[in-house]
Amino acid sequence: MSPRKKEPKIVAELGRPETPEETAARKAENSRLYKSRKTINNLVYSMLVTLALVLVIYFLVPRPDGDPQWNIDYVAQSEVAAQTLNRDLLVPAMPEDWRANAAELRNASNGKVTSWYIGFITPNDQFIAFNEAFEADATWVSQTLNDYPPTGEMTIDGQVWTVYDNREMSDPGNVEYAMVTTSGDATIVLFGTAEPVEFEQLATSITADLRSAQ
Repeated sequence: MSPRKKEPKIVAELGRPETPEETAARKAENSRLYKSRKTINNLVYSMLVTLALVLVIYFLVPRPDGDPQWNIDYVAQSEVAAQTLNRDLLVPAMPEDWRANAAELRNASNGKVTSWYIGFITPNDQFIAFNEAFEADATWVSQTLNDYPPTGEMTIDGQVWTVYDNREMSDPGNVEYAMVTTSGDATIVLFGTAEPVEFEQLATSITADLRSAQ
């Protein structure tokens, strides 16, 4: 007795057996859907792995509590800078509620002017940059103050300062106000966003040293 020939399977949606072309198309579509699901699954898995790594880094890396504490010891930094330059530097004596967020030697882009820089944060959380440059010319001063012209003069304890009041300008940046004076081969430039009275306070703190250096 010969084996019974297997009848083609009737597909419910069609109500008849599939043609070879339909079978091939169905298998191709199933393969496409499988690959698509696999790609999505792999993508989700990769995202979960990445998220896990980010969380691990977040919890393992130590972070300071609260807001950043800007309290650079600019007096100590001045001693290092003075040894580097082999000369005395001006060190403003400011109250404890004045903070410093930077204290370092800086070189101009042309490499010809070296300056002793301190970034002060005032009690009102405003900014004043203190610069003591050596053998600087008018070009350096102009570049430091974004080419703004002077607007007046002020004398503090016998020391004449050139004033740059840019507060009425639409966008003066960090040079809302500035004061400039000279002593020997040193040029002192103060600029920032603080109130003029705070600039005068900073200028007053160094006038005695300026007079002794002349």
